[in-house]
Amino acid sequence: MTDEMPDGAQEVRNSRGRPRVIAHNSSSVDGRVTLSPGVLLMTDERWPVYSGSGYADVKRRHRPQVILEGSGSFVTDDQEVPEFPPPTETAQELRQHHLPDHITALATDGWLVVPDSRGRVRWVYKQFPGPDWSGWHLLVLVAEATPLEYLSFLRHEGIPYLVVGDRHVDLETALDELAGLLGVRTVVSTGGGRLNGALLRAGLLDEIEIEVVPIAVGGTTTPALFTATDLPPDASPTPLRLAEVEQRSRDRVLLRYQVLDLT
Repeated sequence: MTDEMPDGAQEVRNSRGRPRVIAHNSSSVDGRVTLSPGVLLMTDERWPVYSGSGYADVKRRHRPQVILEGSGSFVTDDQEVPEFPPPTETAQELRQHHLPDHITALATDGWLVVPDSRGRVRWVYKQFPGPDWSGWHLLVLVAEATPLEYLSFLRHEGIPYLVVGDRHVDLETALDELAGLLGVRTVVSTGGGRLNGALLRAGLLDEIEIEVVPIAVGGTTTPALFTATDLPPDASPTPLRLAEVEQRSRDRVLLRYQVLDLT
């Protein structure tokens, strides 16, 4: 580990009061977060999953109040957007935050937060099974343009949501609302490349954590750690500083990087 950093780079100081955001992913040695395009990682038995890794490990080490997961972890791009019954509420009512006190009281340990402005996920669970998710509750991030039928579905299913953004979810606004409304201090994003890429380009990441698993995947369209707009020739990449290297069982390595600020 080195204490040197790029010229002009400084450690990020979170002075805006927003939560600290850590991107955590398991990836192949070539930075792939799935094995094939269009295949959900959570249902792909080819990906090596080892005891002690995953959400439980992340929660133990970081103590987050929010796990941020992308909707692409639950549905593939080629799945049709589900149809929902017509809403029974007014548009004005539906386009306001839905965060009832009796639901907030159920999230004693934290929130699983998922951006879904298109209304793609027909949720089966709002409190997920298993001891690792006891005390955690689902919360969906939506936008003004989210179909009203989907917002009505969420309300009728007892699923809280925050309206943050016009056509798409505004992640910076979402973090501000999570801090202000729910007192969130730490967010761990375990989403895929598009969510990671959006957080990266918006300058919202404070730390990047990668658990490298001993496989090489390759491919040209297989999802990678960060999927974002290309850097223009006059733009600089996001500088990082190595914070920790931990060799884990079964040839895995955990890498932790602090995000630095060039301003």
